[in-house]
Amino acid sequence: MGLGPYWNLRVDRYDRVFVITLQKAPENRLNIRFSQEIIKALRDIERDLGPDSEGCVITKGNDEKFWCTGLELDEADSNPFANSDGFYPLLATLLDYPFPTIALLTGHTFGGACPLSLAHDYRIMNTKRGFFSMPPVNLGLHFPGIGFLPRLKLQPQIARKMLLEAHRWTGKEALEDGIVDEVANPKVMLEAALKKAREVQGRARMGVYSLLRNELWGEAAERLRAISYVHGRVVSAPAKARI
Repeated sequence: MGLGPYWNLRVDRYDRVFVITLQKAPENRLNIRFSQEIIKALRDIERDLGPDSEGCVITKGNDEKFWCTGLELDEADSNPFANSDGFYPLLATLLDYPFPTIALLTGHTFGGACPLSLAHDYRIMNTKRGFFSMPPVNLGLHFPGIGFLPRLKLQPQIARKMLLEAHRWTGKEALEDGIVDEVANPKVMLEAALKKAREVQGRARMGVYSLLRNELWGEAAERLRAISYVHGRVVSAPAKARI
């Protein structure tokens, strides 16, 4: 029996593993409401599992074409604080989450979806379909700390390819460059993610998982928290191009 209902989300439970399926047509683009809905689901799962317990969360796309294609850039035209209330808090929530998280990249992962996936602890990508690409350099997009996750989690040359060259990776290439931990055929992707989740779910049992994660990626989490829910100033430059 799943938690919810949620807006454009479905949550399914496999014992102590929860699967959040993104269902916002057509490409799971992130706006305030969708980001906050994912946060709500994450917090509901956290309460359901309880403190100092085993557990894991998988985030997947609804089909084999898209995982997520980033932000709804038009929202920022009418609300300059859209990302401060949605996207940045979502990244910060994942980086501070008490249970392991897995991004199951069922399809295209573009733009803001790249740091979203990097905020998860593990990434599994489709072998057959979908590209991974972060194009802010081509769009005139910037927010403070945008480079922290690529810098902290990837080799310097790979982080440069991602942030300064907007390189587009296939699943095989992303695995070779250390962006994803595993690739899987789309027909068995969920099974691969569940297998990984069961391997790592016990790591949360002692209640220090998020503290230890913070030792690794805390700079990124701190920077993102600092620009979350900020209404007194604009913290990100508006996009100069659209995708």
